[in-house]
Order: sequence, then structure tokens, then C-alpha cells
Amino acid sequence: MSRQIQLKNSADKATIDKSVFDELSSDPYLTSLHFFNNLRLHSSGCIVFQKTHKKKVGAGYRTETIYLHKYIAEHYLIHTKKEGASLVGCKNGDKRDCRLENLEYRSRSVASRKRKTSSKVGYTGVYKENNRFRAVISQNRRSIHIGMFATAEEAARAYNAKSIELYGNAGKINIVPPH
Repeated sequence: MSRQIQLKNSADKATIDKSVFDELSSDPYLTSLHFFNNLRLHSSGCIVFQKTHKKKVGAGYRTETIYLHKYIAEHYLIHTKKEGASLVGCKNGDKRDCRLENLEYRSRSVASRKRKTSSKVGYTGVYKENNRFRAVISQNRRSIHIGMFATAEEAARAYNAKSIELYGNAGKINIVPPH
């Protein structure tokens, strides 16, 4: 069972497991921060808590930042962390979904592959050249030419197949509408 949490700066909501919410709601430190009432959507798409505190010694301020997905993983999924996997990511790509089943530790290379595309065509590894579309994937810092295709969707499907072949579940998969 999950719980929806209204964000302070957005109409969006964060999703976490009800049991996690109940447990964290009883944490004295988080309660003193009014943690769940002050979660907001960060420009990165993550759910974040930030509070500025006046320094006890000297002048100035310090900002405390807590990323919800990272905090939950560090408290509930640390036993799943493998060597080289220091980043926390969302399996379904929705950074507002912080349920335990959706969080996983990832290496930097996997996190990089899972990032949203910045391609003008709209698909990772697909580039328009004249009136055709080229599919390319990287492995060990080398580009691998997959082929030239008539449509961006065909190129994206070819990229997906190669990504699964090379990286399995850790590979990036383009979401391509059905024929």
C-alpha cells in the first residue's frame, strides 16, 4: 500500500510506501523539521527537502538538503547496495515514485544510460541524417553503428534491441508507440 504526499511547490505528489511513511513520520528529527510538509519538486525532477540553518559558530548559513529517494534507500535498501553502485535511481523513470519496489542502487554508467534523452528526434541513440535515421549506441566509450532506418521509430526499436543485447536490464530502452 502506498501514500501520496502533496508537494509544497507543485501540484504533483510524491509516492512512498505507507509503512515507510508511518515509520519516518515518527522519527523525532524529521518531525522537528516538518519534513513531509516541506517536500518540494526539485528542478532535477527529484523530491527534496531543503532548509537553511544559521551557523552556530561564526557568521553565515548552511543549507541542509535531503533527497527523498536517497534517504529512503539509505534507510531501507542499504543491504541491496553492491560495490560500484553508489547512486539511487527509480526503475520506472518517475523520480516522484519513491516506493521501495521502484528504487535501486546503480553505478554511474547505468545511471547515465537511464537518463532521459536530449536527442532532437526524441529517442536515445537516434539521429536524423538527411531523410533517414541513424541508430548508434556506446560501449566502452566507443560508438557502435547499428544501422540506417526509414523512420525514427524503426531506429529506436533497433537501438532497444542492441541495448538489451549489450546491457540487459541495465540498458536504456526508448518508449516507442506500437505500429
